[in-house]
Amino acid sequence: MKGLEEYLLQENYLTQSDLKKAKEIQLKTEKRLDEIIIEEGFMTDSEMAEVLAINAGLPRVNLNKLYISPDVLQLVPEYLARKHTALPVKKDGDTLFLALSDPFNIFAIDDIKLATNYNIQVVVASKKEIQEAIDIHYKFHANSAANIIKDGSIKDFDNDLEAAEKAPIIKLVNTIIQQAVIKNASDIHIEPQEKNVRIRYRLDGELVQIMLINKALLQPILTRIKIMSGLDITKKKFFQDGSFKLTIGSHIVDFRVSTIPTVNGEKAVLRILNRDKFLLSIEQLGFNENQIKSIYQMLNLPYGIILVCGPTGSGKTTTLYSMLNFLNKPNKNIVTLEDPIEFALPGINQVQINPKTGITFADGLRAILRQDPNIIMVGEIRDKETANIAIRAALTGHLVLSTLHTNNASGAIIRLLDMGVESYLLASCLVGIISQRLVRKICNKCKEKYAASESEKTFLRFKGEELILYKGKGCNLCNYTGYNGRTVIGEILNVHSAHRQLISKRASSQEIDRVSRKLGYKNLKQNGIELIKKGITTTEELMGLIFK
Repeated sequence: MKGLEEYLLQENYLTQSDLKKAKEIQLKTEKRLDEIIIEEGFMTDSEMAEVLAINAGLPRVNLNKLYISPDVLQLVPEYLARKHTALPVKKDGDTLFLALSDPFNIFAIDDIKLATNYNIQVVVASKKEIQEAIDIHYKFHANSAANIIKDGSIKDFDNDLEAAEKAPIIKLVNTIIQQAVIKNASDIHIEPQEKNVRIRYRLDGELVQIMLINKALLQPILTRIKIMSGLDITKKKFFQDGSFKLTIGSHIVDFRVSTIPTVNGEKAVLRILNRDKFLLSIEQLGFNENQIKSIYQMLNLPYGIILVCGPTGSGKTTTLYSMLNFLNKPNKNIVTLEDPIEFALPGINQVQINPKTGITFADGLRAILRQDPNIIMVGEIRDKETANIAIRAALTGHLVLSTLHTNNASGAIIRLLDMGVESYLLASCLVGIISQRLVRKICNKCKEKYAASESEKTFLRFKGEELILYKGKGCNLCNYTGYNGRTVIGEILNVHSAHRQLISKRASSQEIDRVSRKLGYKNLKQNGIELIKKGITTTEELMGLIFK
């Protein structure tokens, strides 16, 4: 470990006195030096893993981001993984990639090589990360459908309620959910196929298959989820919606559940709303500096209507909640109309739309106006009646926030006019439009430069000889996708007097866009190109957005 000691001193992780103290403890305890350094608080577990990886010239992996196949886990028995604090993460031909906290542990390497008959390629993770991953992964796959059926714990799969309350099913559902939260999934899809059930997570906007389970477990799993979310377990041929909350680690996570009948059985989708990641400040959303200033400029106005536009899954609700959180002050009465309510915001009066009881967007908005509100948020403007009431609310001294499903900012104006909104009223009250999309970010760990192709130069309107861009090569951190996380591409329009004149005249979207360009506003594509040039996202991602 001499090389490690020199590195820690050279990089100022330790002083000579710190190292001396650690060595004195080592003589008394016979523990590894790196373990003592962590225990004494000189470095964190994660910092030591980074240093050991650098020192050994090996990759450092993020186990939370990896999907580990059951086939790989089966190669190393759980007792052996726990004995050596080692986790198999991937196999490639006759090579097994093994995560170790001590990359120099030849006993672990030889033992697992002998047990598996594979060549071992070591990657580095912290001891705590490996121990947590062993708990999660072995528990997850130990409770897979095949093992539950095999151990005979559940015999009567026709008795849904009884089966759903058996411990193995509860554990299976809990681990499916826990894994999804750990991997930062936005949705869990439980999909019945002809012969099995497919479990998929939506990671960074893309669906990824996690496992296939025996179809006999479909109804017990769905019944367990229905019990958790307050749905009717006897109704299997109806659409149902519900919700529940769980505390996972130190985080409160909200889940929104939807079930539908399909030809192969009931399908369920669980939307995951992690409060710590969902309720962001405006600065955390991903907009650039000028766009953030534009948003604050809109929000500081005493009245008017602000629209957030984009297709489903473009982050509109996150942006709305961030704006509401900024506006949420003790001297403001804020009322929302939502379908559904994503999660409760302290200090804000939230109303759930329910057409069965007569609470529609239009009727709810009329009632809200009698509640002396300062700020109103309408989840979505869907019809002429709701649009007209929202606009009249904005004209009578209220700040109104809402969403529209349109492709760009000028499209929102045209959509409202097509709904039958009077052009002079819209021109008077519209103060701003935020149009947005979400794109995947290049993984920083495996980011590499490359020369742009001719087609990319054309798309980016580059006229020079060589253009250097970035892409992700693929690594353990990003699950070999080249992407890690998502960010927003925005087109933000602060409505100018020139726009108001065009709106009053019912001008086309092309005319509105022309004026916006003259005023210096950039559209989605232009802002996306800026992100590509900065190495944040790729041409492929932006092209997929523009031509989708």
